[in-house]
Amino acid sequence: MGGMAPTYDHPGELAAADPVRLLAVRDTPLSVDEVFSAVGDHAAGGTALFVGTVRDHDGGAGVRGLGYSAHPTAEAELRRVAEKVAADFPVRALAAVHRVGDLEIGDLAVVVAVSCPHRAEAFEACRRLIDDLKREVPIWKHQVFQDGTEEWVGA
Repeated sequence: MGGMAPTYDHPGELAAADPVRLLAVRDTPLSVDEVFSAVGDHAAGGTALFVGTVRDHDGGAGVRGLGYSAHPTAEAELRRVAEKVAADFPVRALAAVHRVGDLEIGDLAVVVAVSCPHRAEAFEACRRLIDDLKREVPIWKHQVFQDGTEEWVGA
């Protein structure tokens, strides 16, 4: 049977026609429940969720807080990244939200989720989504350390 295209007996094994359900760059608190609900799909056997929070340290230095700034094209770039992930994996549903503005220790900075027919695909797609978002979407982090020094990350 070499050379034959795979056949799928179940339509849920394929990507959804329009899997991008929620994308946003917001200056208001993020909700894990909102993102998780957005990727619910009865054909998905696996859902992977990543939550990025503001931590109290970075590189051995104490962090007091931070702020995120976004370029006006950030949401368009987020859509481009999301659509590429959806094209590369059998994504049933995908969601990503990123916070901008001043955040405190423990605040949610980013929440992404992907549902796919199987868990391995969901894990891989979610990892690609957050990695590509951090690398390609023009959102910059300004950290303020406990000693009063500051640092821009991603700028």
